[in-house]
Amino acid sequence: MEKMLVAVDGSRGALKAVEYVGQQFAGMSDLRITLFHVLPDVAPELWDDGHILTEEEKAARNLVLDKWAANQKLKLDSIFQTAIEMLLRNGINPKQIETKSVTAFAVRVADCILIEAKNGGYQTLVLGRCGYSPAAHYFMGSIASRIINHGAGIAIIVVE
Repeated sequence: MEKMLVAVDGSRGALKAVEYVGQQFAGMSDLRITLFHVLPDVAPELWDDGHILTEEEKAARNLVLDKWAANQKLKLDSIFQTAIEMLLRNGINPKQIETKSVTAFAVRVADCILIEAKNGGYQTLVLGRCGYSPAAHYFMGSIASRIINHGAGIAIIVVE
């Protein structure tokens, strides 16, 4: 069984990568595709600012954190649903698709993707050239660059 990891973040580049996988690998019944998303760490604005919190402050902060986490899950569900629909339209069997996410706790997104690719036993890693970046129009994204530079031992497909 071939295992393929497809990094998705909802960007145009990631969606192009998903579309590529659907077009190029439809009909391969022994292929398992994992759509993989790295959730951002808690935003710095939501960190504890260093003082001892009262019970009321703790409760208020927990409500904000819970709301932030719920919002992240909604975004993630939408990203996965869009990617799954693209794969299905291209003829990938739904039984061949799974989703997985991790949170980047003080670790670079690229490193989270590489760790998953190496530890998960994937033969191929697919990602878009650029994700969400203001400079993405001109340069290869920093995540793709880091993965290429540190992805020894993994077949990497970078989709334009």
